[in-house]
Amino acid sequence: MASSSTLLGHRVKLRPVVAADRARVIAIRSTEQVSRWWRGGDLAQEFGDDLDDDELHQLAIETLDGVVAGVIQFSEEDDPDYRHASVDVYINPALQRQGLASDAIVTLARHLFRDRGHHRLVIDPSVDNEAAIACYRTCGFRPVGIMRSYERRADGTWSDGLLMDLLRADLEPA
Repeated sequence: MASSSTLLGHRVKLRPVVAADRARVIAIRSTEQVSRWWRGGDLAQEFGDDLDDDELHQLAIETLDGVVAGVIQFSEEDDPDYRHASVDVYINPALQRQGLASDAIVTLARHLFRDRGHHRLVIDPSVDNEAAIACYRTCGFRPVGIMRSYERRADGTWSDGLLMDLLRADLEPA
């Protein structure tokens, strides 16, 4: 992961994921509520691969008292004609519905707009993930459209995804 700074929100701190986070992150990813949306085979292998991926920027979401609550990540399209960032997030189910995810998203969005020069962010939850969609709407993301048969589920069937975006002007009006 290339990013090394810590970002401070109202309820969370975002800092780079490190090897010492392995057990906590895998435990969160393994919960039924998270793994439903964030499937994976060998989570230990994925954790290491993600840590080594220079194009994936993973940040641990910590409560202000230092508890790792989840992960928020982004990747960037650097072509100047299409420059934007794509965001994904997951939170420990025991800590959901406390404003941690929305604070993490808004904190990261401000960083991506102000410090990394993006003008647009995208996120793509499953159309069935009503809680995530509601959270993203709260943060200012707007639906763009349905991506049909977007993501394969654990049972091998395909599910639709909802493409949502957030423009800098949506979060930081002039």
